[in-house]
Amino acid sequence: MSDPTVRRVDFGYFVRPATETGTGSPRVEPCLGYLVEHPDGMLLVDTGMGSHPGVDAHYRPRRVALAKALRAVGVGLIDIRYVVNCHLHFDHSGGNPDLAGRPVFTQRAELEAARTVEDYTLPWLVDAPGVRYVELDGEAEVLPGVVIVPTPGHTAGHQSVVVRRGDGTVIVAGQSHDHATAFTGDVLAWRAGRDAVEDPLPVAPAWMDRLLEFDPARVVFAHDNAVWEP
Repeated sequence: MSDPTVRRVDFGYFVRPATETGTGSPRVEPCLGYLVEHPDGMLLVDTGMGSHPGVDAHYRPRRVALAKALRAVGVGLIDIRYVVNCHLHFDHSGGNPDLAGRPVFTQRAELEAARTVEDYTLPWLVDAPGVRYVELDGEAEVLPGVVIVPTPGHTAGHQSVVVRRGDGTVIVAGQSHDHATAFTGDVLAWRAGRDAVEDPLPVAPAWMDRLLEFDPARVVFAHDNAVWEP
């Protein structure tokens, strides 16, 4: 079996307000998905930004529609066989209605929150006609060598996608971290804990152990063009 490839898909960008950045200044962030070209079919991680007047006023997005974003990497909607949303906020599930009928892998807790928590996401994206969820309760190998791993934090049901390749594992970490620098910080906190560095130490997420067991060669993110490498 040939190795799967992982390619970035550009869904545009948005402006995160100063009240959400922690820096006192607004920040322009990319909105990125990832196409996993697997011998058993193409899997798309995240589908772009949904639209709503309130969302648009708050984040001032410049969207690249799903079909156009896929054409830029040489594929069409018809080529996508599987979908994974790292979580179901509007900027990760906006194209789900265009992929009706494909299995959408999501954590059960994430889907429940999207359906029940007020202002969690754009409701019409969640249960659009034909959207078909495969609900997971924890880790699952959804294709040979492609493993979904729960990475809660940004949301309770957040998940990352591990893609094993002969030249090194790629992890699509979504919004487990806002940027690669934050991921670096947690990896180093994990290492310091393992090295018995005296307290006080920052606390890495409990799932960091599991992600690093896969010995990633690259980790990529939903809102950062930077790539983490060991």
